[in-house]
Amino acid sequence: MKRRTAIAVTFVWGLLFGGGAMAADFNSPMTPATHQTETESGWTFTFAPYFWAAGLSGDVAQFGLPTVDVDMSFSDIFEHLDFGAMAIGEARYDRYSIFGDIIYTKISGSAGTPRGIVASEVEVSTETFAGLLGVGYSIIDDNTSRLDVVGAARVWSVDTDISFSGGVLDGVTRSDGATWVDAMAGFRGNYSITPEIYLTGWGLIGAGQADLDWDVAAAIGYRFNDTVSAVVGYRALGVDFSDDGFVFDVVQQGPILGLVMHF
Repeated sequence: MKRRTAIAVTFVWGLLFGGGAMAADFNSPMTPATHQTETESGWTFTFAPYFWAAGLSGDVAQFGLPTVDVDMSFSDIFEHLDFGAMAIGEARYDRYSIFGDIIYTKISGSAGTPRGIVASEVEVSTETFAGLLGVGYSIIDDNTSRLDVVGAARVWSVDTDISFSGGVLDGVTRSDGATWVDAMAGFRGNYSITPEIYLTGWGLIGAGQADLDWDVAAAIGYRFNDTVSAVVGYRALGVDFSDDGFVFDVVQQGPILGLVMHF
């Protein structure tokens, strides 16, 4: 039975790990603006929903099966996307900041198996949550630039369900997943080229339950007014986690697009 299950799962492995491509999709502490309107208390707040068209490459394994090398484009992933939500938030007071980033994606797909003997259809669903919470301090903060040193914790959670219809494995369902936490540290910064146009970027690296966790990005932004700005750029993120047959050693990268609101 285990061998038959492995054959069916391997047949739809590409669908299974399409969900992994959004595991930490656009997971960044960056809130790209150097000037924000202060409240009466001195606090400023930023909220930024965003979109990251990332592909995925690396090694993955679940359900006790051998590690598989994957290389998927964003279009491959988007084809099976059921739902996705991503947003960054920041609260800042003087040189101090608290920031968070939450990502949730659900991806599913189905496929038949050869000759339908093992199963006539295999359905796979992957839910991924990635959340980061951190603090920062500005070591440079003037009229044109800001550079923060930051420390944070990143939580990952990946859960996959697989079910079989028809054939020998009709009605069989299996679940596998993992949750882990990593400590992160690095820098993020902004530089104003003009009052409207600015550069922004970040670099984070860390480890914990994962052997390595890193995140870098660079973007250019445009301020429409004191409240709204937009950014476009490129981001790459990598993580190397393995535990008891579960392997998630991947690099995700692609263009980013975000809308930033200040209040």
